[in-house]
Amino acid sequence: TDEIMQQEIRPLVAVDIIEQLHRQFAILSGGRGKDGAPIITFPEFAGFSDIPDEDFLNVVTYLTSIPSLEAASIGFIIIIDRRRDKWSAVKASLTRIAGAFPGNLQLVFVLRPSRFIQRTIADIGIKLYRDDFKMKVPIIMLNSVSDLHGYIDKSQLTRELGGTLEYGHSQWIHHRTAIENFAMTVKTTAQMLQTFGTDLAETELPNDVQCTEELLSAHTDHHSKLKDELKLAVKQGATLLTCIREPVTRSANSKLSPDELENVATVERLLAQLDETEKAFDQFWTKHHLKLEQCLQLRHFEHDFREVKLALDNLMEAQAGFADIGDSVTRVEHLLREQKQLEEKGQEPLEKAQSLALHGEQLIQNNHYAVDSIRPKCVELRRICDDFTNETKKKYDILGKSLELHKQLDKASQWCEAGIYLLASQAVDKCQSQEGAETALVEIEKFLVTAKEHQLSNPKEFYNQFDMILTPEIKANAQRILQKLEDVQEMFDKRQVSLKKLAAKQTRPVQPVAPHPESSPKRASPKITRPAGEQVYSSGIKVYWQQGCLQVGSYRFLRLHGNLRPSGQMPNPSLHIINELIETERVYVEELQSIIEGYASEMDNPNLVHLIPSALQNKKEILFGNLPEIYEFHNRHEIENCIENPELLARCFLKRKEDLQIYEKYCQNKPRSEALWRQCGDSIFFQECQRKLDHKLSLDAYLLKPVQRITKYQLLLKEMLKCSKNSEGTAELEEALATMLDIIKSVNDSMHQIAITGYEGDVSELGKLLMQGSFNVWTDHKKGHNKVKDLARFKPMQRHLFLYTKMLLFCKKREENTDGHEKTASYSFKNSLKMSTVGITENVKGDNKKFEIWYNGREEVYIIQASSVELKNTWISEIRKVLTGQLEACR
Repeated sequence: TDEIMQQEIRPLVAVDIIEQLHRQFAILSGGRGKDGAPIITFPEFAGFSDIPDEDFLNVVTYLTSIPSLEAASIGFIIIIDRRRDKWSAVKASLTRIAGAFPGNLQLVFVLRPSRFIQRTIADIGIKLYRDDFKMKVPIIMLNSVSDLHGYIDKSQLTRELGGTLEYGHSQWIHHRTAIENFAMTVKTTAQMLQTFGTDLAETELPNDVQCTEELLSAHTDHHSKLKDELKLAVKQGATLLTCIREPVTRSANSKLSPDELENVATVERLLAQLDETEKAFDQFWTKHHLKLEQCLQLRHFEHDFREVKLALDNLMEAQAGFADIGDSVTRVEHLLREQKQLEEKGQEPLEKAQSLALHGEQLIQNNHYAVDSIRPKCVELRRICDDFTNETKKKYDILGKSLELHKQLDKASQWCEAGIYLLASQAVDKCQSQEGAETALVEIEKFLVTAKEHQLSNPKEFYNQFDMILTPEIKANAQRILQKLEDVQEMFDKRQVSLKKLAAKQTRPVQPVAPHPESSPKRASPKITRPAGEQVYSSGIKVYWQQGCLQVGSYRFLRLHGNLRPSGQMPNPSLHIINELIETERVYVEELQSIIEGYASEMDNPNLVHLIPSALQNKKEILFGNLPEIYEFHNRHEIENCIENPELLARCFLKRKEDLQIYEKYCQNKPRSEALWRQCGDSIFFQECQRKLDHKLSLDAYLLKPVQRITKYQLLLKEMLKCSKNSEGTAELEEALATMLDIIKSVNDSMHQIAITGYEGDVSELGKLLMQGSFNVWTDHKKGHNKVKDLARFKPMQRHLFLYTKMLLFCKKREENTDGHEKTASYSFKNSLKMSTVGITENVKGDNKKFEIWYNGREEVYIIQASSVELKNTWISEIRKVLTGQLEACR
């Protein structure tokens, strides 16, 4: 039964009963009564009683379906022409019409038989059998057509009935067939466009260039064929319209009958529907074609990116292979030449990478749909180019230092060799005389003058100067040459002493005495003793008693002297938690201050401007967000007031509830800050700032502190609540914890909200974000069949919903790895519903996890399936609150 009910009921069309229509036993001439009632004429037809009931019913049903609903509602006028027939034919006609006429009747006119006997019988018969005809309308018996003209104007009657109305039955059938054929063409064309549109909407975008090109070509060809079909259909309708209007075109005095005017209106309406369908299809095709073209652009970009990235990776690998800094001048010069060749070899892939990154930026500026995929690749390309350039500069610097080092070592070694040669060339026998000794001394002194030019600098200064390239081998070689220098210098010193003795006329022996250095006594290291009573609590704080004061970590809290307990007793655990909160708060504030003063303020230091990357210029607010605001907020030290009265802690959090919203602002900016850090974090500027601050961790680790801190408050409040169950202030602690959980939820929701892409409006105007989450969604929309629309889906759509006080957004969640970092989620906007116009059905038959949200009187229905009944109930509760609030506002 259900299948039968769901089958389409197709109305009769002319082509189905063409043979019966051609028999012309009933016609719709187009004439109308005075009140606009359509006229159906039953002309004289010899075999009227022999017409099968089915044929008669089909023809009459078809004729009554042609006039407009407005005209048909007035009621039909029937004219039965039986002037040449007998009373029996009149009776049979009235009986058949009374029993089978499907329309609303107004009047029945009978042109009775003209022969005297039959007319007399007809007069008697109509009086006797009138009730038998079961007609609730008057049956008017007429003697002639002139009597008929008293009821119906001649202009509405055909020539056979003495009128002036032009009617050709064959032409009428031809027009009806053509109109219905055109209507079928319009419907078929619309269905083809709808099917094609659905196929396009459900087509998965290919992942390579070739398949994308093939898909684009196939869709374009199909689109062209459908456009040709549309043109043919429009041409068919225009030709039909011309044919119907032909009498008026041919003669200015001619007028179209009401039925012909309705035919014109029908064709014009079909043409308008066709035009509307074409416009909707063209609009959809424009978007789809743009997406396919952008997909092809993306696949070309990805293909080029893979090729360029491979070339760059090979280049970086080759550069990484140049780890050797050389062990001689010749080797270093050879390495410099190889580095130069690598740099020249890398120019082509580097230029391609820069060009491809520029092309990617152009795609982004042209509103490409895959911005989240293109931008990281552009950043990656530029990063690798910068890395190669910076690494090349470092290589040149290191090799330059190495060359300078080895040249100094070579000069020193050559000086040593020359000195040894000089000493060896001085003949012993010639130096025995005073003159010979003095000559030898002059040679030595002259040679020693060149020591400053060829010797290495002070060993300590030497090692500091070349510390970055002093490998164990080079250091050992340098030490060997330094030792050789020392030895050669000692040889010259000894030779000078000997020669001076020989040159002196009187020599007096000198006994050199070396001093004996005293050895300093070593100090004994003090032993480190573990404090008594040490204990580690669940909060992670090390607490112990020493010298009458509570010790937390390595800090003293002298304020606790009023809360000290007798020796051997441990204090209230909640006190430890407050101590931990206060101490970590102090450290937190100090860290915030060091970041602001050591990094943010240094960005305005004119002496360091040249170290700041261009990508970081004028972007301090993006990198640090509202960190200064957070610092000012925490620098008030209000929490320290709770150390004497732990019960004040909850009130402190509740008092600053609104102020803690600054963390939401900070977290919303965090993705932009992290993206900027990934781009510029390796710069010398940050390294210099970190060195000055003596921080072990880089800046990005400290920029995570606020995110960690807001979570820390929640954990500490939970610990406090555990320690304070069923005591005074428990209710306030529970409220404070709920407040922190709400803030964390708000922060989490806002982090999802800022990842929404594609929404053209301003999200901040949608009211407060109440809920967000992922669901299965089906649609059950009721739209016109002539418009391109989505078909009902059997598989659910995966949608991420954002519920605001003014709007409900439907988005599609997307996740992808970005430059080797964690998966980042984004939400592509798909649809939105104004909460002021939606309704909700809380239970859907067959699944207790489903509910319905409908729009505009169920014109659009969204069936939503939650992951659990509890989640569904939570959402329904929030939506109900919104709708109730709107109702109260209206009242």
